[in-house]
Amino acid sequence: MTTATRTARHPSTLATLWRSTVGKKAVMAVSGLAMLLYLVAHMLGNLKVFFGPDDLNGYAHWLRTIGEPFLRYEWFLWIARFGLLAAAVLHGVCAYQLSRRDLAARPSTYVHQRRRASYATRTMRWGGVILALFIVWHVLDLTTLTVNPVAEHGHPYQNIVATFGRWYSDVIYIVAMLALGLHVRHGFWSAAQTLGANNARRDRALKLAANTLASVLTAGFLSVPLAVMTGVVK
Repeated sequence: MTTATRTARHPSTLATLWRSTVGKKAVMAVSGLAMLLYLVAHMLGNLKVFFGPDDLNGYAHWLRTIGEPFLRYEWFLWIARFGLLAAAVLHGVCAYQLSRRDLAARPSTYVHQRRRASYATRTMRWGGVILALFIVWHVLDLTTLTVNPVAEHGHPYQNIVATFGRWYSDVIYIVAMLALGLHVRHGFWSAAQTLGANNARRDRALKLAANTLASVLTAGFLSVPLAVMTGVVK
């Protein structure tokens, strides 16, 4: 029997894991935690806007020089962006496939008999769609500067003030950050269950951590547009 024949008859462990429900949930959990770590770092970086343009612009420049001289200018940022894109795609694909499996396995009568899920659970799918659309907008607004008419490359502080000086940008950002808070709250708890971190003794602490993390991230991200809107940052 050839190696090719054996491989065809016996899928690799990774392929088997990917096809399984447990494997997809694990991929969702790990990719979600990777994106969560990025969100925490991103929020902390955003808060530098309160220390003035020199502080924020200097931080933005430093991000582009990480890894030099081994890495060239901005390479670290592009590596991070591709890594986040891969995590987001894997997260979304697994969420969609698990949703389809859940619907296929559910008896028709169960639809009317199941208990109402929490608000965060019922909005997870729509929250994911809102966040995906927001990411596209956010990149066009503050990365490529495509939809920011008065933006200038190399001046992130000024670009932030410019974007949050437009009412529709504020609305888009606020709605997206509220969706993010709900997504993080439920996602953190689900990831903990999937990775086996929860038990009877830890459940209360994990729920508190999920609520606290979601609240801190939401408040931290929302503080920037609110500061611009109220003139605290200008």
